[in-house]
Amino acid sequence: MIFSKSFSRATSFCVALCLLFSCTRQERESQDPNIIFILADDLGYGDLSFLGQKKFATPNIDKLASEGMLLTQHYAGSTVCAPSRSALLTGYHTGHTPIRGNIGVQPEGQWPLPDESYTMAEMLKSKGYSTAAFGKWGLGFISSSGDPNKQGFDYFYGYNSQTLAHNYYPDHLWENTHKVILNENSDGMKGQYAPDIIHQKALDYIRNDHNNPFFLYYATPIPHAELITTDVNMKDYERLYDPEEPYSGVDYGEEAFRLGPYGSQPRPKAAFAAMVALLDRQVGELVDVLKEEGLDGNTLVVFTSDNGPHQEGGADPDFFDSNGQYKGYKRDLFEGGIRVPTIIKWPERVKAKSSSAHISAFWDWLPTFAEITGVELNDTIDGISFLPTLLGRTDQQINHDYLYWEFHELGGRQAVRKEDWKLIKYHVLDTSQTKTMLFDIKNDPSESKDLSQIKPQIVHELSEIMSRARVPSDVFTFQAETIIK
Repeated sequence: MIFSKSFSRATSFCVALCLLFSCTRQERESQDPNIIFILADDLGYGDLSFLGQKKFATPNIDKLASEGMLLTQHYAGSTVCAPSRSALLTGYHTGHTPIRGNIGVQPEGQWPLPDESYTMAEMLKSKGYSTAAFGKWGLGFISSSGDPNKQGFDYFYGYNSQTLAHNYYPDHLWENTHKVILNENSDGMKGQYAPDIIHQKALDYIRNDHNNPFFLYYATPIPHAELITTDVNMKDYERLYDPEEPYSGVDYGEEAFRLGPYGSQPRPKAAFAAMVALLDRQVGELVDVLKEEGLDGNTLVVFTSDNGPHQEGGADPDFFDSNGQYKGYKRDLFEGGIRVPTIIKWPERVKAKSSSAHISAFWDWLPTFAEITGVELNDTIDGISFLPTLLGRTDQQINHDYLYWEFHELGGRQAVRKEDWKLIKYHVLDTSQTKTMLFDIKNDPSESKDLSQIKPQIVHELSEIMSRARVPSDVFTFQAETIIK
């Protein structure tokens, strides 16, 4: 077919007008979606009002859920912070991921991800993404192999150490390799609330004129203990739950002040509710700035939590029914410790007001994002993409043979879920104390009836899976020979 020069010029002019006026900034740059991954800290399945919370409201997160998909059977990488994040970023469960526990190092931070780790950020960066992490890191100190700048993130702002992140008025944060001194928090003062600072940095990042799609990993420290927030945030909740039992912690003038132990809180219930309300507002502001910048149409937003609700710093998850119908808390491998609220909003791709009972876990996000962005993964990982589920193509979805978790504290704990069966073993490091429990998760999601004595064949089958689901770690030692019972 032959076109005239005038037709060609007219067509070019129309295309230019479209680019200038009709297309959003991101549509001009790339069809790969921006990705914002919001990771709450110790938020329980029942801590959101659309999932049953009655003591306070989370309208912005509820709205996010109404605009996307709720995953009702999604699991955290672990039941505590560092290994859960390691599973998320590497695509391996805790039998294979490099970081399997919370080990602190000097002068600051946790045991680092090794050089050979291939993270979600590195993968997306290979596809041309700009990458940034905000909030709590906990996977290696500055200049170590686990430094976020060495694990695929172009920019980092927040707490490097999850121990320091126990305190919301710290004396410093980190901006890449630069230690940011918070002078207004010196001498016990409360002048700069770290979650507010980190949040503003994240909003500013979204407002930048990106030449590439971006991956924003928003690992907020909220609502982890300590239970402290600003007077402005406390205003609507301060006396709502009176009379309260005060929490006596470590305060200014004491040796360990702001070195990990939690500060005192006269109204811990009010503080917890105010902190979740702040988290909810911050989620709303992230979504709003996407709309302001014309980026919402091509941005995938994930909201989830790193594990179940905590019982620290005066927290009372039973009062708030933070784990909903599920048994257990943070550090448990019952559902309450590892099943987490998970929302995905991706306009025109993920159906609004939808939900899925597909069984998935943190190690599935890396292959899911790989399939979304067209990255071919060379290594075999534990994760399986659930993009077909997100797009409503359930007939194309590959399911896990099993999910596996291990926890190295409290005598050692393991769990396997295979289809609707879940096997849990506590005190696995001492065979004389090992307790084995079997639950039918479909018919007994609260794990109230142990079926291990009447289903010995299923116990044996899942125990065999446990025995081969992990490889030894020189750092995070776990006695494999004690778990084949």
